[in-house]
Amino acid sequence: MDQGQLIKDFLRKEMVLFEEYLQASVKSDNPLISEMTGYLFGTTGKRLRPLLVLMTAKACGAIIPETYHGAVTVELLHTATLIHDDVIDKSDTRRGKRSLHAVYDNTQAVLLGDYLLSTALLESVKTKDLNIIRIISELGQNLAEGELNQFTLADRIIVDEAAYFEVIDKKTASLMRASIAIGAITGGADSLMISRFTQLGSILGICFQIRDDIFDYFNRDVGKPTGNDIREGKITLPLIYALQHAPAAITAEMMEIINRRNYSDEHIARLLAFAREQGGIDYAYGKMESLLTEAEQIISGFSFSEEMESLMRLFLAYLKDRRY
Repeated sequence: MDQGQLIKDFLRKEMVLFEEYLQASVKSDNPLISEMTGYLFGTTGKRLRPLLVLMTAKACGAIIPETYHGAVTVELLHTATLIHDDVIDKSDTRRGKRSLHAVYDNTQAVLLGDYLLSTALLESVKTKDLNIIRIISELGQNLAEGELNQFTLADRIIVDEAAYFEVIDKKTASLMRASIAIGAITGGADSLMISRFTQLGSILGICFQIRDDIFDYFNRDVGKPTGNDIREGKITLPLIYALQHAPAAITAEMMEIINRRNYSDEHIARLLAFAREQGGIDYAYGKMESLLTEAEQIISGFSFSEEMESLMRLFLAYLKDRRY
């Protein structure tokens, strides 16, 4: 069962309207901007964060025009950060196709990312809610801080689980936290409900990133090369656990590869196998399971319709079982 598709089917009409809002937000008389945004948004991706905005608003009351502007805001901001991340990481592939800077160049990609950031701010103003504008402003800060922290960890080769979780809280979790909060606000939730939804968003974001990191350790078509995180110097949870719990001699051998940044295909394969064999994948799955159990408890405390509660639980199942 494709849980992601079931969620999209439930919100099919709303997502069609979202796409109209999104295309309207990036419409430009500048031929190059139109061409580049057409390349970015010409095909419909997972649109996970807009789905969260719409789903939460629907659960809290109703989807209104301001909900769509909020959903567009987070999608634009998310896309802008991906463009910049690909330039920083020198990653030529994104979502199974060539990344923007690989098609154009670094300068044009960075400038378009800046353009999308500004457009996101304009969309946030259309929500007519200062709290949402504050959320988006803080989100921009968190995303930049998370990227800086991740760079520091990679540059200094810091193997630390707490630091890893701080990075993903700033990067991935902050986006889902903001998405759910915007949905709750525009859906008419009270302050207590918004707070509980925000907590749920943090958990969902962390689970999403752990699952994404696990993908890097297996040979599957997930839209990016296997072992790519390690090539970029990112030591994620499965490898962190293995390095902290494996026998000292094996750990020393793996750390020598990492310290020398000797990321040949052979060494990448050894590091991936090491993380799997030393229980890193099982540990990451266990962390995710524990967090999803906490999310289940939060959802159980909401007074949803049966339909909306089923949809929320379906989303949790999607985070756990998704294949890309």
